[in-house]
Amino acid sequence: MTAQIMATPITTALIPKLLSIAGSDPSGGAGVQGDLKTFSALGCYGMAAITALTAQNTRGVSLVHAVPAAVVAAQIDAVFADIDVDAVKIGMLAEPAIAACVADSLARAGATRIVLDPVLVATSGDSLSSAGLIHSVIARLFPLAALVTPNLPEAAALLGAREAVAAREMVEQGRALLACGARAVLMKGGHLSGEPLDILVAGETVQEFHGRRAPTKNLHGTGCALSSAIAAHLALGAPLDAAIRAAKDYLEDALSAADALALGSGRGPPHLLHALWKR
Repeated sequence: MTAQIMATPITTALIPKLLSIAGSDPSGGAGVQGDLKTFSALGCYGMAAITALTAQNTRGVSLVHAVPAAVVAAQIDAVFADIDVDAVKIGMLAEPAIAACVADSLARAGATRIVLDPVLVATSGDSLSSAGLIHSVIARLFPLAALVTPNLPEAAALLGAREAVAAREMVEQGRALLACGARAVLMKGGHLSGEPLDILVAGETVQEFHGRRAPTKNLHGTGCALSSAIAAHLALGAPLDAAIRAAKDYLEDALSAADALALGSGRGPPHLLHALWKR
């Protein structure tokens, strides 16, 4: 059975408009900066509400400064008051109060096509969240999201379980997240050994998405890019399964081109604009 969630065609504008609600990465690889590059690469207009300022680079995160919840809400409200938003990608939220205000703002706006990437830990292993955030994300944002996209450590943290090490456990944890209130869950299996495997769990549907692993260390921001690419394809009118497949293809190509950036001495990002820069 194929998932057909959120397949309503976009009719509001010639160019889909997407809002990223996420933290700032000054090195440009992840967070809001990565999301905006992904939206542009896929032919969409990107906007952003910043939830946190970070000090980070390809080697790690040294500081996280959360934006006051009222300021986050004001950013979101300002966008929706003036602009038709075709899809929303939510990334780093940092604190429970921010998660709550994001939920309130999106509910007021009647936002749809929301992709929630529950960012808790950076690729470097640095924490990007405070105590209590998990409960707030599950209680307030799971019911609003069309899709939740945890990687394996994030899924384990959300559930208070050990990290899945096989496809069967990924499905079990996906179903457990549905029981927590999610409508659909994409379990991102990039942490597994071998070729990457992502699994969509939506209602009674379980669908596997196999991929290819690029020979690169430059993985900074891959989760942000995949989730924002899914949101972009949903805004372009694709059904959920097709949006996931197209997003994975985009990310795999961006990872294959990542080394061309030669960015920093640690783990750099995928080359999110690779296709545009070839022209």
